Amino acid sequence: MRMNTHYDALETRSTDARTAAQLQALQANIARVSATPGACRIEDGSIQDLADLRNLPVLRKSDLAAWQAENPPFGGIPVRNAAHVFQSPGPIYEPGGVTHDWWRMGRFLHAVGIGADDVVQNCFGYHLTPAGMIFESGARAVGATVLPAGTGQTELQVQAAKAVGSTAYAGTPDYLKVLLDKSDALNVALSFTKAAVGGGALFPAMRQAYADRGITCLQCYATADLGNIAYESLAMEGMIVDEGVIVEIVTPGSGEPVAPGEVGEVVVTTLNPDYPLIRFATGDLSAALPGQSPCGRTNMRIKGWMGRADQTTKIKGMFVRPEQVANLVARHDEIVKARVIARRDGMQDAMTVQLETTGGAAEDYAASVAATLKLKGIIEVVSPGSLPKDGLVIEDQRDYETT
Repeated sequence: MRMNTHYDALETRSTDARTAAQLQALQANIARVSATPGACRIEDGSIQDLADLRNLPVLRKSDLAAWQAENPPFGGIPVRNAAHVFQSPGPIYEPGGVTHDWWRMGRFLHAVGIGADDVVQNCFGYHLTPAGMIFESGARAVGATVLPAGTGQTELQVQAAKAVGSTAYAGTPDYLKVLLDKSDALNVALSFTKAAVGGGALFPAMRQAYADRGITCLQCYATADLGNIAYESLAMEGMIVDEGVIVEIVTPGSGEPVAPGEVGEVVVTTLNPDYPLIRFATGDLSAALPGQSPCGRTNMRIKGWMGRADQTTKIKGMFVRPEQVANLVARHDEIVKARVIARRDGMQDAMTVQLETTGGAAEDYAASVAATLKLKGIIEVVSPGSLPKDGLVIEDQRDYETT
């Protein structure tokens, strides 16, 4: 397979050069954080080697939410150059900048092969959450033109894609199929040849279906808080860690690094001086891969998303959290217990909500499900005592190896 050229010299530098540069950037961020009243209490000078990171506390989303409630909007973290404020479920607030490729997404889009000759149909949301801006900033970094499509209005999106000649798609893996199916139904030929996806799992069957239509589809691993964490290249052997972060794979709950190759929780330290997050726990599981990518990039590789370290689960690109399920139960006195099941319906994510209730029909709870979980799904009403007593409120039944 022909590999495209690298984004910059950082991608092919030696391990020693990368380690030295990352240590210098990390020490500068820790100095800023330690000098800021109300920020995470980390002592300046506590890091003399990258291995010293294991001695620092892990920062979880629940911690960040609590800090922000006490010291809005960013919890006392020393933020600078913030041009936008975004809100993610929790709620958690994130800053966003407009300096060159603030979220470092250009590196991934370049790996997909997107450049100045492309028109990117950006189908990530622009409302409150930062995904749309994250991918737009990346498209600007590689010189591409952007159609800020957002989500929904599929028929209009197909018409726009045809009219402006969109050649690349950015969005969740599932929604590209929705667009292609609609274009088939309308008998409109689209010009997509590249797809940069995130916000959900890219299953092998789906990737192959896009390849059969002449579309190269690669995925990245990014979050609203951290920006791009890791990304695929055309080699498609694991995901290459971005140059602007330090990734640790740790034992869930302890923060101690696992043995090389073992599955653990992804903990990320961002080197962004505008928003320094140190040992931020993603709640995602992955494992490090040995060696370097055949594409020539020399940074650490991870296997990609391998499930959740906690029960928080991403369905249709949206996180569903245990506390949201608890809020659903609290809305109705007759609901005893609830269980959310993530599954696959063909090549798309689907959600079933099982409710143990002493009364009421499925349709009576549709509005509450949509309001609390921010998603629609199949609702099943079952009798009290029917659901498993295994402590799960969110169950992921998707098979990431074969689906």
